Amino acid sequence: MDRNLALEFVRVTEAAAIEAAHWVGKGDPKAADKAAVDAMRERFRSIEFNAEVVIGEGAKDEAPELYVGERLGNGTGPAMDLAVDPLEATDSVAHGRTNAISVIATGPKGSLLKAPDVYMEKIAVGPQAKGAVKLNVPISENIRAVAECLHKTVEEVTVVILDRPRHIEMIKEIRNTGARVTLITDGDVAGAIATCLPDSPIDMLMGIGGSAESVLAAVALKCLGGDILCQFVLKSERDIALIRSCGITDHTKVLGIEDMAKGEDLTFTATGVIDGPLLKGVRFGSEYITTHSVVMRVMSRTIRYLETHHRID
Repeated sequence: MDRNLALEFVRVTEAAAIEAAHWVGKGDPKAADKAAVDAMRERFRSIEFNAEVVIGEGAKDEAPELYVGERLGNGTGPAMDLAVDPLEATDSVAHGRTNAISVIATGPKGSLLKAPDVYMEKIAVGPQAKGAVKLNVPISENIRAVAECLHKTVEEVTVVILDRPRHIEMIKEIRNTGARVTLITDGDVAGAIATCLPDSPIDMLMGIGGSAESVLAAVALKCLGGDILCQFVLKSERDIALIRSCGITDHTKVLGIEDMAKGEDLTFTATGVIDGPLLKGVRFGSEYITTHSVVMRVMSRTIRYLETHHRID
């Protein structure tokens, strides 16, 4: 992938993050989401590539979105797949909490899983525990496996999980093993990535979250050497129809990292909106707006952090 394109993608997430940040703490999640979506769509129009959104965020919550099948770019240049979440952790922005980012992942046509905006059960780990966990086995078995890989006791393992009513029983099971639990209100892309960061206290991510976040996290984890497994969680028969419309014939299959992000020519780009474990948020100054971003390329295994100062005028 052209390195100049990678820089263009940073400009896209920066623009979306800045617009979303204007809505921090104002109690209007849909307005924040719309601001990010509009900024991202506008920036994409000027990029010399021919991209299709293969998985996006928004439909399951009836929120603004870049929809699956939408074409972005100016129509010239390479054909590419896009996974997008213009504003991950929308409620965090609306209520002034932590951990919100604008994020995209890219790859050649056919490289990223094409799927509707539905829910998935997922488990993610860092490089040391890659290959050691499974879906559809007892939670205690996975936690013991990770503890062994990390040379920790079970009591020293920390699992991050979204604080949702659907996770009440799962949280009880995790605690019953003796492991520690970190609850987050939103932002399981950053939560999954945190399993790979050397200074992070997070060892595992578990729970049910969005399909777009699964694919976005898969690209980042592939660059960082981690692992993620996912499986569709159906809320209705309509979900099955949506999944099949994307060409997926077996909605019960456990998807590995290669099922969601094929090959090496992949990029992950994110800009912080509010401070979180991955990135600092947008800072508004008297003369400059400062953003903090990360760009990962799977092929080269490079991770670049960028601090950008945008002159207000």
